[in-house]
Amino acid sequence: MKTIFKFFSLVFTILFIWAAYLQYNDPDSMMWYAIYGVAALASLLFFLNKFQPVLGVVLGILYLGGTIYIWPEKYEGVTIGEGDIVNIERGREALGLLITALIMFIYAWRVKKS
Repeated sequence: MKTIFKFFSLVFTILFIWAAYLQYNDPDSMMWYAIYGVAALASLLFFLNKFQPVLGVVLGILYLGGTIYIWPEKYEGVTIGEGDIVNIERGREALGLLITALIMFIYAWRVKKS
């Protein structure tokens, strides 16, 4: 089981780096570089067995708070062309933060369990 979580964290390290890279054309790209960069660093720390449960809980709460803050007033999905582009973009960003929050909580749970 430990090997699965190590692989899981390595995959998410790469995915978070990729998510940060994809923000290059976003108007607020620096903010997203930081958001996904911190998540990538946390994933790497988990992989290296340097992750503390409190870090996962704090980051999870922050990312969850960001999800709630940025969630669009009217959720219209994530596919371009199926609604207002601003709502779709906010929905995408909120879902990215929600996924990141869940990953941080999983890391905290796994380290606490070990």
